[in-house]
Amino acid sequence: YIIEWSGNHSGCLYNSHSSVSLSYSHVSRSPVTRHLPLPGPCTCHQGSTILKDHLPKEQSEELKQRRAREFQQNKNRTTSVLSRLLFALPNSPLQYPIQGYTVQPLTSTVIPALGLHAEKRNSYKVVLSVSKGILATDIPHQDATVKGSGENKLIIESSNLVLLNNLLAKVSYTSTVYHINTGDLATLQFENHEAVFPIAIKQPQIPVLYDIGTDISSHVTITTKTFLRYRELKVLLDSIRKFYNNIKVIIADDSLEPEPIHRENILHYLMPPAQGWFAGRNLAVSQVTTKYFLWVDDDFVFTEKTKIEKLVEVMEANPELDVVGGAVEENQFYFTLIYEEGEENEGGCLYRMSQGKFHSLPGYPQCFLANGVVNFFLARTDAVQKVGFDPKLQRVAHSEFFMDGLGSLLVASCSQVSIGHQPKTADSQSSTYDKYRIPGENDEEFKLQLHFYKNNLKCIKYG
Repeated sequence: YIIEWSGNHSGCLYNSHSSVSLSYSHVSRSPVTRHLPLPGPCTCHQGSTILKDHLPKEQSEELKQRRAREFQQNKNRTTSVLSRLLFALPNSPLQYPIQGYTVQPLTSTVIPALGLHAEKRNSYKVVLSVSKGILATDIPHQDATVKGSGENKLIIESSNLVLLNNLLAKVSYTSTVYHINTGDLATLQFENHEAVFPIAIKQPQIPVLYDIGTDISSHVTITTKTFLRYRELKVLLDSIRKFYNNIKVIIADDSLEPEPIHRENILHYLMPPAQGWFAGRNLAVSQVTTKYFLWVDDDFVFTEKTKIEKLVEVMEANPELDVVGGAVEENQFYFTLIYEEGEENEGGCLYRMSQGKFHSLPGYPQCFLANGVVNFFLARTDAVQKVGFDPKLQRVAHSEFFMDGLGSLLVASCSQVSIGHQPKTADSQSSTYDKYRIPGENDEEFKLQLHFYKNNLKCIKYG
């Protein structure tokens, strides 16, 4: 189960349980279309929290300036000239690649499909220019001239169109600065015709593959975080062993007075006291060596419906997926995130729409795409490790992981796999546990300030 707070002045929770489907109908319903806004300020959803109002007044302007500088740094790291909008002009005699031309940094690579298709002329002159590399072609025939070979502007001229096209077919591009993921724009000109096409410059990544066997324990590691709840943890571990004898379980534990756990195939990692939920998630997931991990809370309990194999089947059949959530006691919580980037200085607008979803997965009608799921989910280890869990969030936090992963993680929710939840009982540690577990006003204010600065948001609404 997930507890989310709205962060508004009244402290009330806003929760919409109506199922909002952003899906395509196979019968008669038309697809829901959302037009992205033009660059500029975004519009906050009604009831949103305006985050700048929660900044300390004496630090407000300084925080805004620091955020603006940091946002520009982030923008420089994550954008390139390849994001520029390009248009193909009509009736052009120029032929060139429009997509998929990728080169390794500092490596000479022939530009495919360059050509000129023009009517008869006494002479043909083509100019090709770039900004982050150099161009070269073969030594020309006596009936052609080439200027600028080895430079960023190449001029090829000939009275013979066939010869000119032969030289164009041998033009190569070499980037001059080492960068692992950037791009260049090439300009191709003939008379009054001009075309611009992209060149992606990327260092190929070495694949990281997982040698998985046929047993579920070679596919999946179970991970959890515990704090002052050893009784519940033992119930969880007993239920796991009832259905999965050999599967490895990793526990991150930041209890005030840790208790030893000695069981086979259990890795128990002790943390400094009260470091928080996301710090524990980071620790647990960092030690996973299998392709997938299953996240469970320490007060869950495995049942006959907790079929990890079914979640693995979905992931293996859809290798582009990163996270697949199940249900907790038949409660299939999921949500979509509606995000508008907004104007740079003001920041973006974010709305978490509870029970919002997209379309179903092909071949799996019980599964559909969303942006976030419940605390019971199977995830691709390397994908989640790249996103991580922000250890600044010590108390109630869950949606924030999916916010950080928006655009990086493809998420689905499936109803056919569920896990149980242990009944709540009063015990001697409940008051101490609640003291750390339930966020106070300072925690809420910190979380809002974190969204303002870290996520560059103007406003946020939890629906």
